[in-house]
Amino acid sequence: MSDDRVNSDWWRQAVIYQIYPRSFADSDADGIGDLPGITGRLPYLAGLGVDAVWLSPFYPSALADGGYDVADYRDVDPRLGTLDDFDRLVAEADRLGLKVMVDIVPNHTSNDHAWFQEALRAGPGSPARERYVFREGRGVGGGLPPTDWVSCFGGPAWTRLPDGQWYLHLFAPEQPDLNWDHPEVRADFLATLRFWSDRGVAGFRVDVAHGLAKDLAEPLRDIGDVPGYEPEDLPEDGSHPLWDRDEVHGIFREWRRVFDEYDPPRIGVAEAWVRNSRRVSYARADELGQAFNFDFLNAPLNAPALHSVIDGALSAAREAGASATWVLSNHDVIRHRSRLALPDDLTGPGRDAWLLADGREPETDLALGLRRARAATLLMLALPGSSYLYQGEELGLPEVADLPVDVLQDPTWERSGHRVKGRDGCRVPLPWTRGGPSYGFGAGGAWLPQPEGFGELSVEAQEGRAGSTLELYREALRLRRELQGDETVEWQGSVAELSAGVLHFRRPGGWHSVTNLSSAAAPLPAVGEVLLSSGPLSDELPPDTTVWLREAGA
Repeated sequence: MSDDRVNSDWWRQAVIYQIYPRSFADSDADGIGDLPGITGRLPYLAGLGVDAVWLSPFYPSALADGGYDVADYRDVDPRLGTLDDFDRLVAEADRLGLKVMVDIVPNHTSNDHAWFQEALRAGPGSPARERYVFREGRGVGGGLPPTDWVSCFGGPAWTRLPDGQWYLHLFAPEQPDLNWDHPEVRADFLATLRFWSDRGVAGFRVDVAHGLAKDLAEPLRDIGDVPGYEPEDLPEDGSHPLWDRDEVHGIFREWRRVFDEYDPPRIGVAEAWVRNSRRVSYARADELGQAFNFDFLNAPLNAPALHSVIDGALSAAREAGASATWVLSNHDVIRHRSRLALPDDLTGPGRDAWLLADGREPETDLALGLRRARAATLLMLALPGSSYLYQGEELGLPEVADLPVDVLQDPTWERSGHRVKGRDGCRVPLPWTRGGPSYGFGAGGAWLPQPEGFGELSVEAQEGRAGSTLELYREALRLRRELQGDETVEWQGSVAELSAGVLHFRRPGGWHSVTNLSSAAAPLPAVGEVLLSSGPLSDELPPDTTVWLREAGA
């Protein structure tokens, strides 16, 4: 095994490719992606140039929330394969020099989980119910929820059982929240971390990492008009009853002790929607090691805003002793080719309305979106830290915004009273070939309909084609590996250039990244040879374009 593969710091500047298993590759023609399908496509990912793959949940699940309702944390959903299939996947990844990370979902289980089923049978006051959050209701006969807490998917965060008690679910009713004050809950997840680590998993992406610790002291506190589901709504002092409480860090310090039992140590990356000042703790070396920074994803595509976000992320990473994380798309957000074609001020409810209008109001210029997406991607890949790519972004896939409502599976659609369409549009199965019943996804159809013309964005259509988005990613990842130095950035250019829309920085070894985010061409810095550009170049740097250069003699 080569030195870089046993290096305990492999993750610090890695490129990690997220796979949503149901939508990646289908090996058995049932319309659902599976583990053998992933294994068969691993050579493609090794050829793309990534360092690791991250698998979204593949555990047994009723799919009330796309697999994030887990019925058994130490098994594989039979529709997606078996534990033997998982072991074969890890072995093939290792052969190809790829590491494997998996999702872990500790805030809640499925209502099909053995513990929750035991709690239902055992009844009020039983020890089995103490692993979850059961309470009596308020009002006459306990007919009102215990608090005013609201589900992230819409509606109340409490559901009443026939025996009169209510249980907490901060997401769908099929996802009851665990009580992390309970020692059995803590011990069971430590066993799960060891189970997958023993099978060769290199790390874990931690779902809803900021939600595990809750203030469950009686009487439970109402929240009022500001539920705190946006980072800026959360208090600085960790006093919110549900989110980002200080006690959560004790949980992750326990996890770190398990991670450090292995050589190399396992890593974690927190999905923690919290204030920047509070995110640092999740990424410390004695906790998970990394935390997603979604500010880069959410920032408007203008130079001053991105300069500020990048500086803030690098500063926070240094404070934590971690490396920065960068992401533009994932399984929960509008794909960035489409998102960057929308007006910068169209955020939150505006994007929900755009999806509800099947992506037609406002109309999007997908050619512009692709130019901006390619520029943003090259900018991201030049930054020090870990880049997380979402499956299909290397093909320039847009959001499938016009999915018919009768095929939607995201619980947000029903829970919001049909006001929020949800996340299915970024989860449509990938196109691998120009033709076929599912464009090469499998021999049959696909669990979500693929749009007409998807074949022209397929791997087959782009492979070997100069200027294609796939080949841009391949060359960018090859160069990134060659050019990578220490985790520093030196900003270049003047304040005036930044204000004019040009973002220019230098990495060690004479590697320069220059992005023009203005509406007019900008001078091309005369620093050396052009290595790669996100779009055609002339004597100037066109709008919505990133170029990488290397100093002469470097």
